[in-house]
Amino acid sequence: MNAEDLTTPADETVLVTGGTGYVGGHTVARLLREGYRTRVTVREPGQRAEVLDQLRRAGVDPAGRLEFAVANLSGDKGWADAVDGVGHVLHLASPFPFTPPETEAELILPARDGALRVIAAARAAGVPRVVMTSSYAAVGYTVKPGGHYSEEDWTDPDTHGLPAYHRSKVLAERAAWDFVRTHGGIELAVVNPTGIFGPVLSDRPSASAGLVKAMLTGRMPVVPIMYFGVVDVRDVADLHLRAMLHPKAAGERFIGVSGPSISFFDVARILREHFPAAADLLPSAELTIEQVREAAKTDPSLRDAAGLGGQIPVISNDKARSVLGWEPRDVTGTIVETADSHLRLGLTLPEGHSLHGLRSLHA
Repeated sequence: MNAEDLTTPADETVLVTGGTGYVGGHTVARLLREGYRTRVTVREPGQRAEVLDQLRRAGVDPAGRLEFAVANLSGDKGWADAVDGVGHVLHLASPFPFTPPETEAELILPARDGALRVIAAARAAGVPRVVMTSSYAAVGYTVKPGGHYSEEDWTDPDTHGLPAYHRSKVLAERAAWDFVRTHGGIELAVVNPTGIFGPVLSDRPSASAGLVKAMLTGRMPVVPIMYFGVVDVRDVADLHLRAMLHPKAAGERFIGVSGPSISFFDVARILREHFPAAADLLPSAELTIEQVREAAKTDPSLRDAAGLGGQIPVISNDKARSVLGWEPRDVTGTIVETADSHLRLGLTLPEGHSLHGLRSLHA
């Protein structure tokens, strides 16, 4: 990994939960490239094909170093077997809805209780450290004066209008830290990514990467004013490996953000510059914060933007850089590669537009 204090132990097995997800797919691919034996938990045996398909798209041959365990965050069954004999645990799994849940418990309970199940099982098996994926949603969604945010900040779960997903991330991460402080016997490190973009390996991308797809297919003619941090999915995987191995990562949180915050409209501008054939499909207007607040009264998807009030957050990545030697990619390149990967997977474009046109003009 070309960083001081980081070594790759021979013949160690790493357990990855959530390996079918966006970050999970890239993390499993990275581990296999680094030479690790990798065990992936799946909720049901049929999901093994999803992991293998993502690895194929990533150009990674498991070469006999990949195995699976069946375990679900909502129950204890399977976790003792999943952690048996592993040297590291990367807990990436957590529910992420594309539509608001009927009740907050649908998200909070599996996120919080699932994290505790994984950590408790790892502790019982003698695993020295768990690296848990939390989110910037647990850091900076309670607006504060000045808008500067670091690992010292926490989102208040009682913030008015806070979406259930954000509450689930706060409560799950706090519960994980409380468990480790109370019981001891295991180290915890936490990664808090901002908006995750970058190459997609599945037809079921994350909400962030799906934003680029929605823009390229003309489904977002107008966007709300909202600024957010961006991080490349490959850099998130790298940050997990660094947090897994570095001695100084124990007991620490690490925000994953590439650079200054950008807006939805900035994403559209980057796409327009690099994919001019899609210009008429991309957002052409930005709602004011007053319009966003009014629309959010009936549209739950706008509550994030309304709650942040148009603030441009200044999100620090100093800790990940200075402690772990992390060097993230440029935001523009990440957005462009997100779009490229969607094009490679094939998009259904409105009549009169072709993938060939987008590709040839970009090339």
